[in-house]
Amino acid sequence: MAVRYELIKTCSQTGARLGRLHTPHGTIDTPAFMPVGTLATVKTMSPEELKEMGSGIILSNTYHLFLRPGQDVVKEAGGLHQFMNWDRAILTDSGGFQVFSLSDLRKITEEGVSFRSHLSGEPLFISPEKSIEIQNALGADIIMAFDECPPYPADRDYVKQSMERTYRWLKRCVDAHQRPEEQGLFGIVQGGMYGDLRKESVRQITSIDLPGYAIGGLSVGEPKELMYEALEQTTPLLPTDKPRYLMGVGSPDALVEGVLRGVDMFDCVLPTRIARNGTTMTSEGRIVVRNAKYTRDFGPLDPECDCYTCRNYSRAYLRHLFKAEETLGLRLTTYHNLYFLLKLMEGVRQAIREDQLQAFRDQFFTKYYGSTNADALRRGF
Repeated sequence: MAVRYELIKTCSQTGARLGRLHTPHGTIDTPAFMPVGTLATVKTMSPEELKEMGSGIILSNTYHLFLRPGQDVVKEAGGLHQFMNWDRAILTDSGGFQVFSLSDLRKITEEGVSFRSHLSGEPLFISPEKSIEIQNALGADIIMAFDECPPYPADRDYVKQSMERTYRWLKRCVDAHQRPEEQGLFGIVQGGMYGDLRKESVRQITSIDLPGYAIGGLSVGEPKELMYEALEQTTPLLPTDKPRYLMGVGSPDALVEGVLRGVDMFDCVLPTRIARNGTTMTSEGRIVVRNAKYTRDFGPLDPECDCYTCRNYSRAYLRHLFKAEETLGLRLTTYHNLYFLLKLMEGVRQAIREDQLQAFRDQFFTKYYGSTNADALRRGF
């Protein structure tokens, strides 16, 4: 297989996993957070900066690259790695989540999804075969099966039909995949918030031997308690020798709680999106550097962080950049947020090595959120 997972250790206290994900473009220590580069770029970051902060894998988006510049352009450039000058691992999602989020512009049938471009209004169509064709052309190390992601809330009958269609589409994706020696295809477990449907989806999806499996349909607006409950019903049933990828999750609490429940891989636009609004994650909790109280705060953004931003710039300077609408401010806060989450995952991995993940979780939550209580965690990321 193009992608292989190596289980190194299972935490004796929690069941959290320490591993390595081997890909054609390098090995990633897991649990890992993947920065999102939707349009073949992590917004405001250069590939060199991503390497500097320790990122071994990033995610790009099939739907958006299909619209622009088009998979043929990327293929002609030599593939996504060459096109964006990134020689480490890449994962492309299937485009399914983006297409299904266009609820007023799309129509689902057994064949696929008809929709209108959010850019031009042009009528378009993506099927399981088309999604794989696009991803084969893009050339990412890990590609995702085209699935149907139901919204939250959704009634049981709809979720069941969606789950069964996802399985049928997976089989079509496997048949359409032209580059299995170079690209690992992951299946996606669905089932909404219904435990029995989750279990049935796991049975269906894992009946096909794939290099990895993702957990989809979570972090779509449901309370975190429901997400964690769904994880607890899902991850123990997944193969132990394959990576487990929780899609679209990136808040610090959800990363740690996901690892505690056996997840190996995460991605989310959260750290880059909030950074562009001046919101940062620090060892002292969330800080909004646009706020007036930082006008004369000449200390570093995070006194416990050694990233480029914190070594060189003050909160006062960052606030000035945002108030002056200078692009450098967005770059510096984005760098810091991504660095913070990558370092958080380093700490998580070390805690698993030492069988101390639960203690790490409690200490981190107390410092970041001011409490380990779930009610406190709901108040912010």
